[in-house]
Amino acid sequence: MYETLTPAPPDAILALSVTFREDPRPDKIDLGVGVYRDAQGRTPVMAAVREAEKRLYDSQDSKAYVGLVGDAGFNAAMTGLVFGAGGPADRIRAVQAPGGCGALRVLADLLHRAKPGARVWLSDPTWPNHQPLMAASGLEIRTYPYFDPATKGVRRDAMLETLAALGPDDIVLLHGACHNPTGAEFGPADWQAIADLAVERGFFPFVDFAYQGFGDGLEEDAAGVRLLAGAVPQMAVASSCSKNFGLYRERVGCAFLLGESPAQADTALSNLLTVTRASYSMPPDHGGAVARIVLEDAGLRRSWEEELSGMRTRMLDLRKAAADALRARSNSDAFDFIAHHRGMFSLVGITVDQVRQLREDHAVYMVGAGRMNVAGLTEAQIEPFADAMMAVTRSP
Repeated sequence: MYETLTPAPPDAILALSVTFREDPRPDKIDLGVGVYRDAQGRTPVMAAVREAEKRLYDSQDSKAYVGLVGDAGFNAAMTGLVFGAGGPADRIRAVQAPGGCGALRVLADLLHRAKPGARVWLSDPTWPNHQPLMAASGLEIRTYPYFDPATKGVRRDAMLETLAALGPDDIVLLHGACHNPTGAEFGPADWQAIADLAVERGFFPFVDFAYQGFGDGLEEDAAGVRLLAGAVPQMAVASSCSKNFGLYRERVGCAFLLGESPAQADTALSNLLTVTRASYSMPPDHGGAVARIVLEDAGLRRSWEEELSGMRTRMLDLRKAAADALRARSNSDAFDFIAHHRGMFSLVGITVDQVRQLREDHAVYMVGAGRMNVAGLTEAQIEPFADAMMAVTRSP
């Protein structure tokens, strides 16, 4: 059987992390894999998460299946976190999923089942795993303009022109906040324009919401999702707890459906559950239960929000420090965009060859054509990073 197979290419991001681990240089800098690190370079367990795990350990008396929808309390808490108190709760259905990737995949499978000829439009560029996730579900892949390499911002006019030509057979995958890989963000007017076009043209919004709380705040980052939910008849959202709860390895996600009516939402949910049953059957419990405990307990939630706010503030400080260091060395504003972007990532606008030079000559690791994980920096690495960037960008 296996003799028909040929070696599959390695995942570029995961392969880079292996290369980084094997690099013996003590001053190496990992700006590749998308995890948050503190000032000591560690990915910490958040205090509220640690306490919730203790409570779960003391109280849980069974490891029986949680059921197809997962932890109902987790789903309810996540619905409130994502859609807020004013959301159309009667038309929203939620299913716990194994991570944001799991939520994306089962929702894509459902959309392909609902409309087999549908096209899904991805931003140019987008997170590298979006394409294989959507393609594996059978959806036809297209792209819409997004990032302007010259301004390091969003190509708003070109994007809206493309979306204005779409229709009911089109799905538009949007980054809810903290665009990966570019860091360039929609403003409120952009979200309103997208919502207006979705209503007018009938295309289906599908939001990947992996970084709530990492941009400008839990409420601020959810503004676009909530605006869409209040305007469109149908949509889907894939949410993740990997980043904002630090639950990377626990694989905690939530798949949301918004139907035109409660009855339609119920029908869509019943079909989504047949998709999950045929895939992973039921989601893992531990991480979802931990997130639920944090969100349901006022004290733990306050602790979590305070620590998350500190992480976000530190990332903003790192962005400013990196931009300032590069400005001082380049005597220009060419890298000021790093301070204006949001989330973990910025696309810094260097070539693949310069990325290779950074890795080989300076032990600075980035992905592809210069996706930089700002949250991978420590304060002590700002100056060496800026020196390395100047060394490769000033090369003939």
